[in-house]
Amino acid sequence: MSPFFDASKSLTALDQDSTLVAVIEMSQTKWLIAATVPGFERSPLKKLDADPDSVLRLLRRWRSEAIQAGREVRRIVVAYEAGRDGFWLARWLQARAVEAYAIHPSSVAVSREHRRAKTDRLDTELLMRAFLGWLRGEKRHCSMAAIPTINEEEARRPNREPNNLVRERTRIVNRIKAILARFGIRAFKSNLRKAAEKDSAYGGRYAPTGTKPSRVAP
Repeated sequence: MSPFFDASKSLTALDQDSTLVAVIEMSQTKWLIAATVPGFERSPLKKLDADPDSVLRLLRRWRSEAIQAGREVRRIVVAYEAGRDGFWLARWLQARAVEAYAIHPSSVAVSREHRRAKTDRLDTELLMRAFLGWLRGEKRHCSMAAIPTINEEEARRPNREPNNLVRERTRIVNRIKAILARFGIRAFKSNLRKAAEKDSAYGGRYAPTGTKPSRVAP
């Protein structure tokens, strides 16, 4: 990514008459792709298997159809939410002359006035509105993550993996505490290595509140 990359807005002016814009809603097995294509009266929407080659073929097909409709497509831009899949797809598309971005999921504004219906189709519409606003240079639509190189991403791994393990341990410990609290057990330290053995050795001193623990005979 260029050192002049601005996460809050695009630094390249958007000409929608010559730009094919697409967003991808990604899941484990299927990807839903929505686009605005020059010369198309409708906004195409296509569900594909989770395969980058299929995405590239679809983008090139839409570009060919736009050219047949008398429009010159000089730019193809694609965006998806950065998440479990990370940045590999953006790097893969960039290596094939496609301008690709990863959107920070928390930066996409969502109305909280009432419960919002959630489907892949609605998600792509929301992403498309946010992405077009970003491409126009309008702020507060969304922000992008800088795409790291493979070496940069590998350099972050030694720190990222321990942090993930610590967060997972905290989540599990908090869940155990919540379950024990339902039975009136509040002092039990489940994160101690020999917590169960210590409880037995002290005659169940972590018994539910209001009960009298029995002592182990010497």
